[in-house]
Amino acid sequence: MSRERITALQCGRLRTLLGLLGTDNAFYGPRLKEAGLDRDLPSLDVFTRRMPFTTKMDLVWDREEHPPYGSNLTFPIGRYSRYCQSSGTASAPLPTLDTPESWSAMLDCWDRVYDAAGVGSDDVLFFAFSFGPFLGFWTAFECALRRGSRSIPGGGLSSEARLQAMQLNAATVLCCTPTYALRLGEILSRQNPVDFADLALKKIIVAGEPGGSVPETRARLESLWPGTRVYDHHGMTEVGPISFEHPDHPMTLCIIEESYLAEVIDHESQQEVAEGETGELVITTLTRTATPLLRYRTGDVVRKVWRDAPPGATFGPVLCLDGGVIGRVDEMVVIRGVNIYPTAVEKVLRRFSEMAEYQVIQSTRDSMAELEVVVEPQAGGTIPASELSSRIARALHSAFALRIPVRSVDPGTLPKAEFKSRRWIKQ
Repeated sequence: MSRERITALQCGRLRTLLGLLGTDNAFYGPRLKEAGLDRDLPSLDVFTRRMPFTTKMDLVWDREEHPPYGSNLTFPIGRYSRYCQSSGTASAPLPTLDTPESWSAMLDCWDRVYDAAGVGSDDVLFFAFSFGPFLGFWTAFECALRRGSRSIPGGGLSSEARLQAMQLNAATVLCCTPTYALRLGEILSRQNPVDFADLALKKIIVAGEPGGSVPETRARLESLWPGTRVYDHHGMTEVGPISFEHPDHPMTLCIIEESYLAEVIDHESQQEVAEGETGELVITTLTRTATPLLRYRTGDVVRKVWRDAPPGATFGPVLCLDGGVIGRVDEMVVIRGVNIYPTAVEKVLRRFSEMAEYQVIQSTRDSMAELEVVVEPQAGGTIPASELSSRIARALHSAFALRIPVRSVDPGTLPKAEFKSRRWIKQ
């Protein structure tokens, strides 16, 4: 087992892709010509040295100049059958098209996610999301169907109705965001235990947010869902499903290297970081050829590590992300000289089971960035709200050596997200 096998596969797929783009893709064709790259690519090193990065703003500007889908289309428009769009977390939602072949390639990636989590055709999967135009769980749902697993769509249902549907259909696997898994678990904890004593749930696959690889969030999830194991996964609408959790290393995500060429670069020097160091994840799609991205700067901050090959892999070691997605380059804030990522704040707050929800308000005072944390206690909590706020404030001070104001609001005040949460509010 060596890296030679995967390197040869990646190089071969990249050569095929460059051959397609050089003649048929108006977005990348001129860029490849300028970089001197084509289907005769000698090595991956040559590609990473010569090919410039692609950024989110490149995609935004391209769609503005060539509405509505942009010019990054490898095939005639009649070949495209699938539509999705980004969630609009960092910019306006960006529409993306896929051919049946590229869509199928993304379903192949979800096969890796399910295989690593031990999901079989006899499992019953419940998808607790709204089935809107974002990509994430659509590919998860259709891959499960293709594998022969009974798949229950939970769109258009209340949280209580979803719990009832999970019980009625004996769902063994729940797929949703970490935020919504917490929400369902908290609702379940307030129900009569007898009513849901026969829930068959064994596994929760989370995506859409970093919480699945935040130890405190995972511990909270598994306490709300006794007897289950949480599996993390991450991807992006722009590139597709990128990683799966290593079965032997919880909270370590393996890049699906058959489908993606991944780099982890220093944000400033733009050079590859050493093992164990953090940097920005850069992705080149190898199998999603209809709307490919070459050296796409994802903005995800990750820690690069190598791990032994998981079961079923034909090469090793594998490139992994220790702790999943640690944060985002554009989300880090500097508060009185201290660098703070949202995931670091979540790690502190999730230690408090008495807290149901939270928001972080970021503002500027006298040209300096400031934070305030707003917490919502659990209904019928065992400690006063003022005491909970004080405890959280002390924990934040201990973690960051900063005094961050914490105030509480009445239960039911803060919004509850079904898909991606928006807990950080800029004022």
